[in-house]
Amino acid sequence: MPLSGDLLRLADAVLFPGFAGHTPPDWLRRRLGEGLAGVALFSRNIADPAQVARLTAALRAENPSVLVGTDEESGEVTRLEAATGSSRPGGYALGVVDDVALTEALARDLGGDLAAAGITLDFAPSADVNSNPDNPVIGLRAFGADPALVSRHTRAFVRGLQSAGVAACAKHFPGHGDTSVDSHHGVPVVADDGIEDALLPFREAIKEGVKAVMTGHLLVPSYDAELPATLSPKVLTGLLREELGFEGMIITDGIEMAAVSGAYGIGGASARAIAAGADAICVGGERADEATAAGIRDAIATAVTQGLLPEERLADAARRVRELASWAASSGSQASRDGSVGLAAARRAIRITRRSTAPVLPLTSAASVVELAPQMNLAIDRSTPWGVGEPLARLLPGTVVTRLAVGASTGSALEHLLGEATGRPLVIVVRDVHRHAWQEQALRHLLSARPDAVVVEMGLPERSDLGAVHIATYGSARVCGQAAAEVLTGRL
Repeated sequence: MPLSGDLLRLADAVLFPGFAGHTPPDWLRRRLGEGLAGVALFSRNIADPAQVARLTAALRAENPSVLVGTDEESGEVTRLEAATGSSRPGGYALGVVDDVALTEALARDLGGDLAAAGITLDFAPSADVNSNPDNPVIGLRAFGADPALVSRHTRAFVRGLQSAGVAACAKHFPGHGDTSVDSHHGVPVVADDGIEDALLPFREAIKEGVKAVMTGHLLVPSYDAELPATLSPKVLTGLLREELGFEGMIITDGIEMAAVSGAYGIGGASARAIAAGADAICVGGERADEATAAGIRDAIATAVTQGLLPEERLADAARRVRELASWAASSGSQASRDGSVGLAAARRAIRITRRSTAPVLPLTSAASVVELAPQMNLAIDRSTPWGVGEPLARLLPGTVVTRLAVGASTGSALEHLLGEATGRPLVIVVRDVHRHAWQEQALRHLLSARPDAVVVEMGLPERSDLGAVHIATYGSARVCGQAAAEVLTGRL
């Protein structure tokens, strides 16, 4: 049975596909002209702010009400600054400072940059309570491990972002913090005894008037023992809509992720998500082609004809998307932008533990820097620069920087680096060292030979008793590396 044009247009009205390139492809222009709801931009679509502004203008030429969304959390997960590293630290650093006025100001500043580029929906903040330090996908993206702290900074971020005319989107409902599985690859399970803590920041975001909520592909047995949240009517309709009273737009996390697409396929998962209570489907982080976007549209329309998805539910979803688009079109404002707020926040987040009475800092001569680089999860663009070596080399010319990945930190390689560092200060940079045995082994090897070394942790600092001086940045954004380099040289 052929699908009607009206039904296909209604299915398109809930889709946010990704695409390749710095300009809209012909298929996307055509679909926008036919009523496609929005698009999701990734770092592959972004060269610089001027190019993004041209891109979003081209999208609006086809559909003036199109919603343009992106993952711009600041810190590790950045799209606008993927090529340079973020000029703002991420959530965890803001939680360490715990100044809600600073968080609001930083989010307003970020919103100003997004609005100037034509982006109207930011898939941020992460409202997750990172209560599991072994969490492989949230970590520094959260404001912290305390539900009350996360709640107040989630509200501040929402206020700041939306004051700039950009819709905030709290994620990953109902909370991805207390998990040890990455939902890109499997289905994380949220423990029953932690669900109320996990929900608190979302309750507070709703009170603050957050315009959108993104689902997490999480199994929450206390609400639904069978279906992950994205596909669960009990979680999306029963919990989020009815119990928490959220009236805004619910959008899925990337629907191609294995936690939901593995059992039903991308199209099947999309239809089930809308039936469960989601209003919009985000896709394109890993599948950004025309066939994927067309397949999802057709699967949603087919689900209506087969009775899996009531047409009234699909129409309601499209209405909520339109309402958000109307808000975005009417709420634009010229937010004052402060290019210094990010570095100021990164400086305030630095924590220093001195374990030696010797005058280790400040460094006054060219150093040897060893950066131990773990593989990051898919939410973080792997080409985004990070580290302390580059900014330190600007302050101390002649500084030598070596970066080692897993498999390269052999005993012989480390001994060679130790030999080259003879007579020089040694700085060892790690990232979530507690989660990576190879980093722990390499760090132990280096410190056994050089107990005078300085350790800079750019992830979560589970230990601060490493090195003669331990510096925790609570982030690996560009400004976090700069702040650490300033500490090392006595400028901060």
